[in-house]
Amino acid sequence: MTVTPEPPPHRPAATAAQALAAMDDLIATSMVGQQEMAQRLGLNVSDLTCFAYVIQAGENLLTAGDLATRVHVTTGAVTGILNRLERAGYVTRRADPQDRRRVRVAAVPSAVARVHALYEPYYARLNTLFADYSPTEIAVLTDWFTRALTLANTYREELRVRDESAE
Repeated sequence: MTVTPEPPPHRPAATAAQALAAMDDLIATSMVGQQEMAQRLGLNVSDLTCFAYVIQAGENLLTAGDLATRVHVTTGAVTGILNRLERAGYVTRRADPQDRRRVRVAAVPSAVARVHALYEPYYARLNTLFADYSPTEIAVLTDWFTRALTLANTYREELRVRDESAE
């Protein structure tokens, strides 16, 4: 006989359908929120997303190809994004020391500070929310986020391949 564990006393029980509905609401709200954040920074969402990857990379500077892969756009599209980010003072391009034909992208520190100033209060609230969960629950959340990301990227790639084969 399989026993279904009870949720912690302060957490309501939920079905997979309720979890999907909550996830859809979170994604929709996050998409609108990202648009608002990007506007506050004078960027569009694609540019902000690329800049976030540049920040995340830190000292391991990304190439345009790295960004294209992460954002799932062409290198030509990334060139346009980088041109806009550079004009807006968010990134600089540096020659790759191992391959002078390749360019690496570095975040401008003052731009990083602007982005952090905008996002830090929100991330502080998220950290407070995470603090309400046990380490085991955090591990489950992290596992779910990681696996859902892989699933989403795999599905997007399947759609791209299907579209290309239909052409």
